[in-house]
Amino acid sequence: MGTWISTWSTDPADAALPALLCLPPAGAGCQQFRSWQPALTGTAQVYGVQLPGRENRWREPMPDTFGEAVAATAEELAATVAADRPLIVFGHSFGGLLGYELSRLVRPRALVVSGCRAPGFWDGAGRGIVDDAEELDKLFDTAGVDPALLDEATRDLMVAMLRKDARLSLSYVHRPGDRLDVPVHAWGADGDETVSSEELDGWAAVTTAGFARHRTTGGHHAVLRRPEPVLEHLAGLLRGEGAPLTPAP
Repeated sequence: MGTWISTWSTDPADAALPALLCLPPAGAGCQQFRSWQPALTGTAQVYGVQLPGRENRWREPMPDTFGEAVAATAEELAATVAADRPLIVFGHSFGGLLGYELSRLVRPRALVVSGCRAPGFWDGAGRGIVDDAEELDKLFDTAGVDPALLDEATRDLMVAMLRKDARLSLSYVHRPGDRLDVPVHAWGADGDETVSSEELDGWAAVTTAGFARHRTTGGHHAVLRRPEPVLEHLAGLLRGEGAPLTPAP
């Protein structure tokens, strides 16, 4: 069995630094965050969450429910990152939703999400990817991928991963309960047609510790394609620097 938490740091001294935990979007693995480690040298040790069914865990079965995935990640995180170590959780798209539910269990210093609708807007999300080929093609468009340029094996692999995560998202039911007591930062892109301003603003309702909206340009995956602005923002949070926050409603 593979591990749920990966890191790319080779310097033992990094274990004394704050931790940045990154959760990838649907259909993707955490190796895309490998390049973030050198960009944050001396500031943080970068970790990635690796769900089954992708990259080095391709042959492992997905958990049956969203809650099982969150619980397994939280358990391994507790064994990997000391409880008194500063932690920032970052999640993109579907990874943001996982990051939110994880933050309800582990209480990071801050939760940062990008291209992710607030939890109350997630019920039923992913159904089109599972059932509708046209909706799946729209998702390729959103990601900037032309399916016609992919060989059949690569496209089938991407489709299989996307559908696994879409099915997992269908098991998600938002149960508001107690609000987070950590700041929440939501990044959105002007060209993102999949997440509306209302859905981003909804994150303000999940916390009592303040909320901030951040914008960039580009499509749904703009933050991952041009990560410099969000990396600068994350570096500030990891150093304990404050950022303007809107008081919780």
